[in-house]
Amino acid sequence: MAVYTEVSFAEAAALVARLHIGELTALNGIQSGIENTNYFADTNQGRYVLTLFERLTHEELPFYLHLMKHLAAHGIPVPDPKADAGGAILHTLLGKPAAVVDRLTGGHQLAPGTSHCASVGAVLARMHLAGADFAMHQPNLRGPAWWAETVPVVLPFLAPEQRELIETELAFALQVAASKAHAALPRGAIHADLFRDNVMFAAAPEGDVLTGLFDFYFAGDDSFLFDIAVCLNDWCIDLESGRLAEERASAFVAAYDAVRPLGSGELRLMPALMRAAALRFWVSRLWDLHLPRDASLLVAHDPGHFERVLRERASAPWHFARA
Repeated sequence: MAVYTEVSFAEAAALVARLHIGELTALNGIQSGIENTNYFADTNQGRYVLTLFERLTHEELPFYLHLMKHLAAHGIPVPDPKADAGGAILHTLLGKPAAVVDRLTGGHQLAPGTSHCASVGAVLARMHLAGADFAMHQPNLRGPAWWAETVPVVLPFLAPEQRELIETELAFALQVAASKAHAALPRGAIHADLFRDNVMFAAAPEGDVLTGLFDFYFAGDDSFLFDIAVCLNDWCIDLESGRLAEERASAFVAAYDAVRPLGSGELRLMPALMRAAALRFWVSRLWDLHLPRDASLLVAHDPGHFERVLRERASAPWHFARA
């Protein structure tokens, strides 16, 4: 979410006025994230997030925004895109595609316990089921084809042992992606980036309650298992070492499985997809670090983190066992 494009108060206020969500009272840039320009936009009627899309085009964005609209209508706690008088939810600001969505309540849980992981697992399964009748389709743009295209670009920046690892893991991931077992996995619209900083929780007497999921701008059609793998590699690991926290992982998958039971093929391929998910984020972080774009508030994520996660997933595969 960084700020690549500076938006003035007057420019934001004009867009807000077209959406009939009140008069703009405050506008503040958001530092976290790396893909788009984001601002918190408060009005006298509510709190919103204004996004200008820096990579995605007007042609690509309807999938993401209408997916959010669809999920919100099906009771999934996601930001609901705001429409203008003509019903359009994709807007233009400073010549770039833009959207305004509800700002979720609560805060991030950056040190999750088993209960947080179980909550995320359950809502992810609900989201996958809710998307079953979503009519629009778009491939996961950061899927295997993108990995194969991007790894050669980042190779010159790597040490020899890193090159060996990334090429070996890419070959393995592409082999899995081309297999009949992978083709048979249940699939549909996935989030593909549901990290700790893309989920909100609010404190409650009975414990933290999940209040929402956001940042759907990596979403696409892919296996539901890949979405699970992305989450396991973030929610259920020791951040320093990358090792899997098995109690949290079991809580996550058990909660998911209770809502949308996993098939035998999904259980078998889970370790392979966890490796693939770690590879995907190592590659993207290498790309962001070594081939950066200008952004006034951008802080690139450390690619070494997902290198450690990938090494752990390859050396210590984990299988979920139902109780």
